[in-house]
Formats: sequence, structure tokens, C-alpha cells
Amino acid sequence: MAANDNIRKKRVVMMTGATGAMGFETLKELTKHDEFKLRLLVRPSKRNEKLLRPFLNNPDITIVWGDMMNREDVAKALGDADIVLHIGGMVSPKADRFPGKTLEVNTRSAQNIVDAIKNRKSGEEAALVYIGSVAQTSDRREPLHWGRTGDPIMASKYDYYGVSKILAERIVAESGLKKWVSLRQSGILHRGLIFNGSDPISFHVPLNGVLEWSTVEDSARLMAGVCSEKVPESFWKNFYNIGSGKNFRLTNYEFEKLLLKALGCPPPEKVFEPDWFATRNFHGHWYEDSDRLNEIIPFREEIGAEEYFERMRKGMPWWMSLTPLAPAFLIKCGMKQVAKTKDYGTLYWLGSDECEDKIKAYFGSREEQKKIGGWKDFELRHPSDKAVHLSHGYDESKPESELNIEDMREAARFRGGRCLSETMAEGDLDTPLKWECAYGHEFEATPRLVLKGGHWCPECLPAPWRYEEEVKVNPFLAQVWK
Repeated sequence: MAANDNIRKKRVVMMTGATGAMGFETLKELTKHDEFKLRLLVRPSKRNEKLLRPFLNNPDITIVWGDMMNREDVAKALGDADIVLHIGGMVSPKADRFPGKTLEVNTRSAQNIVDAIKNRKSGEEAALVYIGSVAQTSDRREPLHWGRTGDPIMASKYDYYGVSKILAERIVAESGLKKWVSLRQSGILHRGLIFNGSDPISFHVPLNGVLEWSTVEDSARLMAGVCSEKVPESFWKNFYNIGSGKNFRLTNYEFEKLLLKALGCPPPEKVFEPDWFATRNFHGHWYEDSDRLNEIIPFREEIGAEEYFERMRKGMPWWMSLTPLAPAFLIKCGMKQVAKTKDYGTLYWLGSDECEDKIKAYFGSREEQKKIGGWKDFELRHPSDKAVHLSHGYDESKPESELNIEDMREAARFRGGRCLSETMAEGDLDTPLKWECAYGHEFEATPRLVLKGGHWCPECLPAPWRYEEEVKVNPFLAQVWK
């Protein structure tokens, strides 16, 4: 036996998005583990080249300069990879400015990766880890502020990023690959958030809305854990929510307060008015099931939110320490101008005669917005820690191996439609069946996508956002919309 035969072969990891917040932290985390060789598909630019310069001489890192929109570049980057981390894509707030480009980039890149894996001629199929988004499940206000995978898939109105992630997830889950998984990422806590206050999307977020945040370090540890050979087989072909747990289940007001404190700024009451903030139509909920992912792949640091924000504060650039020198009224004037940003700011909509659809979506009506009032009138709430469990329309107590065609018919009826297939092999959630929605659209989808992923008719949802009409015939969706 040759001496080298006892040396364990390193697992080859292909990754997209290595220069983004989550991707770059993942890159740093993976380099701490000597069992991986990395293949990074990176779009060439001066910024990206500078960011990755420290890694150029690492013998375990290959950088493929290319574009994930290009099939040949994707195939080249895939090479002999054992696993693909598809982290890259267009995200908000940039995604809000370029909806068409966002849809194109996020769906085509997913399709290119699936095709590259399926078309590779040698070796076993690479496993595909797709990063989904909490934006896929839309507005979840109290008392429906808890959620889990399998809940209704629906993007908020005008949220083309959420639409793109829904469509891309469907591509991955219906790909027929032997090993795929969709990890739905929440809001990521990282130092770059200190610059997002200058974007009008900050005011699309309801103050009493909630989010279970995920720290960028936890997310990176998760990615490294997913790449391990120790991941159980049962992990694959499934949907999971990424969250850093109970310590990071915050209301949006609590988040703003912590962030402003880290910046050395006055509290929200001094620099904002509550009627600048939307009251609905923004994604976010706490996870009933995020602990499930941590049990399979331990990745959480188990740190408190206040402690984490203090760590963020200490890592900020020196010039951010000058922020406290600005008086509260100047900061408030600056924030008000952000809220007035043309086309995207809430105060711009309210000052325009041409934005009634946006006002209805984010406030209900002009009249309801006027009722918000000032801080003395505004009721801040930390909602219940008790989850309201949504029905998924079938007997979830049954093990997957016992699910049959009657369960599919029951689930379809709860969605206002029918399962057109007459038979299915018991427990087979991965062979597509034929379905019909309440509007007569026929489509094919695997039982896994429908029951475990929460997807339904691709023609009805998510666009063109006919939720008011859809909920009249779809009790599954009506649970959320009402």
C-alpha cells in the first residue's frame, strides 16, 4: 500500500458569492478547516480582486474569475467539486432597484448550477446547498409571527427579491438531484448593516414586526458544517430555516434600538417618527423550527443579542465614532430625507398622488397611516412567545414513509385545488404528481415541494399578487393573509 493511500482526500467545495457578507465570512471559516479545497466562482472587478488578494497564494483555493450567469463559467468552477454552496445572488436593497435583473440573476444562476451538476460526465453528482430566504414567506404579523418550513410560500407585494428566491428554490427542489437542500436565510447580522440606515428600505419594515436574526458568524459555521462528511443522509432533500435562536428573536423596534446604541446614536424616539414606518407588507417571523437545523449541524455561538451588538460596535471603522457628535435633530433630518427618497421612500409615496397602490400595500390606506400618530400614541409590543401553529392541510403526525395519495388529495383540497394523479407509491415524495389549482391551472410538482416546502401553483403565486382574490378559494393561504 502506498504511503499516500492513508491520507484522506480533501473534499472539494465550490462556492458562489464569496465576496458578499455571508460568502466572505464562509470563506474565512472554511479556510480554518484543513479538510477542504475551495473553488470560488467570482465576478471579476477591482473590488473583488482586492478583497480576495490575501487568498491568492493559498494552495487549497482556486479562484475561477467568471459569471454565474454563464453556463461555461459555472461548469468550469464546478470541476470535480463534491459540494456546491450557492450563496451568491442579487439581494436587497439593490434588488429593489433592479427587479428584472434580480429575477434573471437569481433564477438563471440556480438553473445553471443544477444543469452543470447534472451534465458533469465523471464522478458522482455534487451535493447542492441552496440559500433561500425568509422573504419567501412574506408578512407575518402578530399573532401569526411564528413560522416554519411548509408554511405558505408568498412574497410581499413589490418584493421581486422574494419572488426570485421562490422561483429559484423551486428550480433546485424540482431538479431531480440526489442531494440538494434549501436553507432559508433570515436577516444576517454583520457590520455592514451600519450603512443600511441610509437606504429607504429601512422604513419599509414595521416597528412591531419581528425577525429571528442570524449572525454572519453562525451562518458561516453552518456552511462549514454542511460541507462535512458527517452530515446524515436524512438531512438532504429538505427545507430548513436558518436562525441564531431565541436570543435573536427581536421586534424591529428592538433591533433599531440596539443598532442605534451600537452607533452611539440617540434612541429611535429621537431620530425617527413612527408614521415613517410601514405597518405591513414586509417579510419576517420567528422560527418554530430553527432549532432543528442546529440540532443536526451545531453552528450557534449562543451569545446574547446585546453582547453581539457591542462586538459589532467595537469592530466599526474609527470614523463611525464621530456619529455621536451630531445632534439628534440633525440625524433626524437626515433620516427624514432618506424616507423621502424618490420612488422608494415611504414619505415620498405619501407625498405623491401616484403611489396609492404602494400606500395601500404598506399602510392599508392613507387614513390608516394618519392614525399612526407620534410616539405618544404608538403602542410598541413584544409579541407572544407562544406560537400559533398553521395547518399544512394533511396529517403531519404520519411519518413520511406512510404518506400516500389520500394525503395528497387532502393537502390539495386545503389549497383550493385537486390532486389529479390517481396513484403514488407510499412514502415517495420525490416523484412529481399532477395537480390543479382553484383557477384550473394544471401543473406538476413533487409532494415534497408542496407539503414540505409550502409551494403551490406556479401560475398563481407569487406574482401578480392577487392575494385578496386567492384567499377566497385557498384556505391554506388565507391562514396568513387574513
